[in-house]
Amino acid sequence: MTKLRIREANDSDKTHVLKFCKNTFSWGDYVEYVWNYWISEGHLFLAEKLDPVGICHAFYSDDQVWIEGIRIKPNSRRQNIASELVKHAEITGLEKNLSFSFMLIDTENPISISMAQSLNYKIFQTWNFYTIEPKNNPNHNVTFGKSVNSKSHSHYVKSWRWLPIDDKILESFYKQNRIVNSSIDDKNSIAIITESEHFDRTLIVTLFSNSDESTCEILSFLQNFGWEKNYERIQILTREKLPSFDTLESKISFHLMKKSLV
Repeated sequence: MTKLRIREANDSDKTHVLKFCKNTFSWGDYVEYVWNYWISEGHLFLAEKLDPVGICHAFYSDDQVWIEGIRIKPNSRRQNIASELVKHAEITGLEKNLSFSFMLIDTENPISISMAQSLNYKIFQTWNFYTIEPKNNPNHNVTFGKSVNSKSHSHYVKSWRWLPIDDKILESFYKQNRIVNSSIDDKNSIAIITESEHFDRTLIVTLFSNSDESTCEILSFLQNFGWEKNYERIQILTREKLPSFDTLESKISFHLMKKSLV
Protein backbone atom coordinates (compact mmCIF):
# COMPACT_ATOMS: atom_id res chain seq x y z
CA MET A 1 0.00 0.00 0.00
CA THR A 2 1.34 3.43 -0.95
CA LYS A 3 2.18 5.50 2.11
CA LEU A 4 0.36 8.80 2.64
CA ARG A 5 2.58 11.88 2.59
CA ILE A 6 1.56 15.39 3.67
CA ARG A 7 3.43 18.43 2.41
CA GLU A 8 2.88 22.07 1.47
CA ALA A 9 1.03 22.45 -1.81
CA ASN A 10 2.56 24.41 -4.66
CA ASP A 11 1.36 25.96 -7.90
CA SER A 12 1.95 22.80 -9.91
CA ASP A 13 -0.58 20.91 -7.75
CA LYS A 14 -3.49 23.14 -8.74
CA THR A 15 -4.62 21.24 -11.84
CA HIS A 16 -4.63 17.88 -10.02
CA VAL A 17 -6.55 19.22 -7.05
CA LEU A 18 -9.18 21.16 -8.99
CA LYS A 19 -10.09 17.99 -10.88
CA PHE A 20 -11.48 16.44 -7.70
CA CYS A 21 -12.99 19.70 -6.41
CA LYS A 22 -15.32 20.30 -9.35
CA ASN A 23 -18.45 18.79 -7.83
CA THR A 24 -17.94 19.21 -4.09
CA PHE A 25 -21.29 21.00 -3.75
CA SER A 26 -24.39 21.04 -5.93
CA TRP A 27 -23.19 24.36 -7.37
CA GLY A 28 -19.53 23.34 -7.74
CA ASP A 29 -16.77 24.61 -5.45
CA TYR A 30 -14.87 27.78 -4.54
CA VAL A 31 -11.37 26.29 -4.24
CA GLU A 32 -10.31 27.49 -7.70
CA TYR A 33 -11.06 31.09 -6.64
CA VAL A 34 -9.11 30.98 -3.36
CA TRP A 35 -6.25 28.69 -4.37
CA ASN A 36 -3.81 31.51 -5.11
CA TYR A 37 -4.66 33.25 -1.83
CA TRP A 38 -4.08 30.05 0.13
CA ILE A 39 -0.79 29.42 -1.64
CA SER A 40 0.39 32.95 -0.83
CA GLU A 41 -0.70 32.66 2.80
CA GLY A 42 1.03 29.31 3.19
CA HIS A 43 -0.15 26.28 5.13
CA LEU A 44 -2.09 24.79 2.24
CA PHE A 45 -1.44 21.16 3.15
CA LEU A 46 -1.64 18.49 0.45
CA ALA A 47 -1.98 14.76 1.05
CA GLU A 48 -0.58 12.56 -1.67
CA LYS A 49 0.08 8.95 -2.45
CA LEU A 50 1.10 8.60 -6.08
CA ASP A 51 -0.91 11.72 -6.86
CA PRO A 52 -2.67 14.37 -4.72
CA VAL A 53 -5.63 12.85 -2.84
CA GLY A 54 -6.61 15.65 -0.47
CA ILE A 55 -6.04 19.21 0.73
CA CYS A 56 -6.64 21.29 3.82
CA HIS A 57 -5.81 24.93 4.45
CA ALA A 58 -4.94 26.28 7.89
CA PHE A 59 -4.91 29.92 8.97
CA TYR A 60 -3.01 30.71 12.16
CA SER A 61 -3.85 33.84 14.14
CA ASP A 62 -3.78 35.06 17.72
CA ASP A 63 -4.30 31.92 19.81
CA GLN A 64 -6.16 29.73 17.33
CA VAL A 65 -5.96 27.62 14.20
CA TRP A 66 -8.70 28.06 11.60
CA ILE A 67 -9.07 24.92 9.46
CA GLU A 68 -10.84 25.25 6.11
CA GLY A 69 -11.11 23.77 2.64
CA ILE A 70 -10.87 20.07 3.46
CA ARG A 71 -11.26 18.26 0.16
CA ILE A 72 -10.66 14.55 -0.50
CA LYS A 73 -10.55 12.83 -3.87
CA PRO A 74 -13.78 10.77 -4.19
CA ASN A 75 -12.10 7.38 -4.65
CA SER A 76 -9.77 8.06 -1.70
CA ARG A 77 -12.45 8.83 0.89
CA ARG A 78 -13.02 6.79 4.07
CA GLN A 79 -9.27 6.27 4.44
CA ASN A 80 -8.79 8.80 7.30
CA ILE A 81 -7.03 11.22 4.96
CA ALA A 82 -9.07 14.19 6.18
CA SER A 83 -8.23 13.31 9.77
CA GLU A 84 -4.52 13.12 8.96
CA LEU A 85 -4.64 16.53 7.28
CA VAL A 86 -6.40 18.08 10.28
CA LYS A 87 -3.93 16.52 12.71
CA HIS A 88 -1.06 17.87 10.63
CA ALA A 89 -2.56 21.36 10.82
CA GLU A 90 -2.99 20.98 14.59
CA ILE A 91 0.63 19.93 15.07
CA THR A 92 1.75 23.09 13.29
CA GLY A 93 -0.53 25.06 15.61
CA LEU A 94 1.03 23.43 18.65
CA GLU A 95 4.49 24.33 17.33
CA LYS A 96 3.24 27.93 17.26
CA ASN A 97 2.03 27.58 20.89
CA LEU A 98 -1.61 28.09 19.94
CA SER A 99 -4.37 26.87 22.26
CA PHE A 100 -7.45 26.23 20.11
CA SER A 101 -8.50 24.91 16.75
CA PHE A 102 -11.76 25.76 14.96
CA MET A 103 -13.55 24.59 11.83
CA LEU A 104 -16.96 25.17 10.25
CA ILE A 105 -19.17 22.26 9.16
CA ASP A 106 -22.58 22.19 7.52
CA THR A 107 -25.17 20.98 10.06
CA GLU A 108 -26.43 18.57 7.36
CA ASN A 109 -23.01 16.91 6.91
CA PRO A 110 -22.94 14.05 9.45
CA ILE A 111 -19.82 12.44 7.96
CA SER A 112 -17.69 15.56 8.48
CA ILE A 113 -19.21 16.18 11.92
CA SER A 114 -18.37 12.60 12.91
CA MET A 115 -14.80 13.04 11.62
CA ALA A 116 -14.36 16.20 13.68
CA GLN A 117 -15.83 14.61 16.79
CA SER A 118 -13.50 11.62 16.42
CA LEU A 119 -10.66 14.15 16.73
CA ASN A 120 -12.25 15.60 19.91
CA TYR A 121 -13.86 18.65 18.33
CA LYS A 122 -17.10 19.72 19.96
CA ILE A 123 -19.96 21.86 18.70
CA PHE A 124 -19.14 25.29 20.11
CA GLN A 125 -21.86 27.34 18.41
CA THR A 126 -24.34 27.05 15.54
CA TRP A 127 -24.48 29.84 12.93
CA ASN A 128 -26.96 30.68 10.18
CA PHE A 129 -26.06 32.05 6.77
CA TYR A 130 -28.34 34.59 5.06
CA THR A 131 -28.05 36.78 1.99
CA ILE A 132 -29.75 40.09 1.31
CA GLU A 133 -29.71 42.14 -1.87
CA PRO A 134 -28.23 45.66 -2.05
CA LYS A 135 -31.07 48.11 -2.51
CA ASN A 136 -31.81 51.80 -2.19
CA ASN A 137 -33.33 51.90 1.28
CA PRO A 138 -32.67 55.13 3.22
CA ASN A 139 -35.27 54.34 5.90
CA HIS A 140 -33.18 53.14 8.81
CA ASN A 141 -32.16 54.34 12.24
CA VAL A 142 -28.70 53.14 13.26
CA THR A 143 -25.60 54.50 14.93
CA PHE A 144 -21.94 53.57 14.63
CA GLY A 145 -20.68 51.90 17.78
CA LYS A 146 -17.36 51.58 19.52
CA SER A 147 -17.53 48.24 21.28
CA VAL A 148 -19.01 44.76 21.36
CA ASN A 149 -19.44 42.59 24.42
CA SER A 150 -16.64 40.12 23.71
CA LYS A 151 -17.73 37.87 26.59
CA SER A 152 -21.04 37.04 24.92
CA HIS A 153 -19.81 37.65 21.34
CA SER A 154 -16.48 35.88 21.07
CA HIS A 155 -15.93 35.84 17.30
CA TYR A 156 -16.61 37.83 14.16
CA VAL A 157 -16.47 36.62 10.57
CA LYS A 158 -13.80 37.77 8.16
CA SER A 159 -13.68 36.09 4.75
CA TRP A 160 -15.55 33.10 6.20
CA ARG A 161 -13.10 32.70 9.04
CA TRP A 162 -14.36 33.04 12.60
CA LEU A 163 -11.74 35.18 14.34
CA PRO A 164 -11.57 36.33 17.97
CA ILE A 165 -12.95 39.73 18.91
CA ASP A 166 -10.45 41.76 20.91
CA ASP A 167 -9.85 45.40 21.80
CA LYS A 168 -7.42 45.97 18.94
CA ILE A 169 -9.92 44.71 16.36
CA LEU A 170 -12.74 46.76 17.89
CA GLU A 171 -10.63 49.93 17.82
CA SER A 172 -9.89 49.35 14.14
CA PHE A 173 -13.56 48.75 13.32
CA TYR A 174 -14.62 51.81 15.32
CA LYS A 175 -12.29 54.08 13.35
CA GLN A 176 -13.70 52.72 10.08
CA ASN A 177 -17.38 52.91 11.15
CA ARG A 178 -17.66 49.14 10.81
CA ILE A 179 -19.69 48.55 13.99
CA VAL A 180 -23.39 49.31 13.46
CA ASN A 181 -25.89 49.54 16.33
CA SER A 182 -29.64 49.73 16.54
CA SER A 183 -31.42 49.99 19.88
CA ILE A 184 -35.19 49.78 20.28
CA ASP A 185 -36.86 49.41 23.70
CA ASP A 186 -33.44 48.83 25.26
CA LYS A 187 -32.79 45.84 23.01
CA ASN A 188 -29.60 46.40 21.08
CA SER A 189 -28.60 44.60 17.87
CA ILE A 190 -25.09 44.95 16.47
CA ALA A 191 -23.47 44.24 13.11
CA ILE A 192 -19.77 44.08 12.27
CA ILE A 193 -19.12 44.82 8.60
CA THR A 194 -16.13 43.44 6.70
CA GLU A 195 -15.19 42.97 3.06
CA SER A 196 -14.29 39.63 1.55
CA GLU A 197 -10.57 39.29 0.89
CA HIS A 198 -11.19 36.59 -1.70
CA PHE A 199 -14.21 37.77 -3.69
CA ASP A 200 -14.74 41.22 -5.20
CA ARG A 201 -17.67 43.44 -4.20
CA THR A 202 -18.76 41.07 -1.43
CA LEU A 203 -19.80 42.35 1.99
CA ILE A 204 -19.60 39.96 4.94
CA VAL A 205 -21.62 40.88 8.03
CA THR A 206 -21.51 39.36 11.52
CA LEU A 207 -24.89 40.11 13.05
CA PHE A 208 -25.73 39.86 16.74
CA SER A 209 -29.52 40.12 16.82
CA ASN A 210 -31.33 40.97 20.04
CA SER A 211 -34.77 41.84 18.70
CA ASP A 212 -36.63 41.68 15.40
CA GLU A 213 -37.25 45.44 15.38
CA SER A 214 -33.63 46.51 15.89
CA THR A 215 -32.45 43.81 13.49
CA CYS A 216 -34.74 45.14 10.75
CA GLU A 217 -33.21 48.59 11.17
CA ILE A 218 -29.77 47.09 10.60
CA LEU A 219 -30.98 45.07 7.61
CA SER A 220 -32.34 48.26 6.04
CA PHE A 221 -28.99 49.95 6.62
CA LEU A 222 -27.11 47.01 5.07
CA GLN A 223 -29.26 47.08 1.97
CA ASN A 224 -28.67 50.78 1.51
CA PHE A 225 -24.96 50.58 2.38
CA GLY A 226 -24.48 47.79 -0.17
CA TRP A 227 -26.34 49.80 -2.80
CA GLU A 228 -24.41 53.03 -2.11
CA LYS A 229 -21.02 51.26 -2.14
CA ASN A 230 -21.86 49.18 -5.24
CA TYR A 231 -21.55 45.74 -3.66
CA GLU A 232 -22.87 42.75 -5.59
CA ARG A 233 -23.40 40.48 -2.60
CA ILE A 234 -24.21 40.90 1.08
CA GLN A 235 -23.61 37.79 3.19
CA ILE A 236 -24.85 37.70 6.78
CA LEU A 237 -23.69 35.28 9.46
CA THR A 238 -25.64 35.15 12.72
CA ARG A 239 -26.42 32.78 15.56
CA GLU A 240 -30.05 33.88 15.60
CA LYS A 241 -33.01 33.20 13.33
CA LEU A 242 -33.76 36.45 11.54
CA PRO A 243 -37.22 37.90 10.89
CA SER A 244 -38.80 37.99 7.45
CA PHE A 245 -37.45 40.94 5.50
CA ASP A 246 -37.41 42.18 1.92
CA THR A 247 -34.90 40.12 -0.19
CA LEU A 248 -33.51 38.38 2.94
CA GLU A 249 -32.93 34.71 2.16
CA SER A 250 -31.91 31.91 4.51
CA LYS A 251 -29.24 29.70 2.95
CA ILE A 252 -27.66 27.15 5.28
CA SER A 253 -26.63 26.52 8.89
CA PHE A 254 -23.21 25.56 10.21
CA HIS A 255 -21.71 24.19 13.39
CA LEU A 256 -18.66 26.05 14.61
CA MET A 257 -16.48 23.22 15.93
CA LYS A 258 -13.86 23.86 18.60
CA LYS A 259 -11.00 21.86 20.06
CA SER A 260 -8.53 22.65 22.81
CA LEU A 261 -4.99 21.86 21.70
CA VAL A 262 -3.45 22.05 25.17
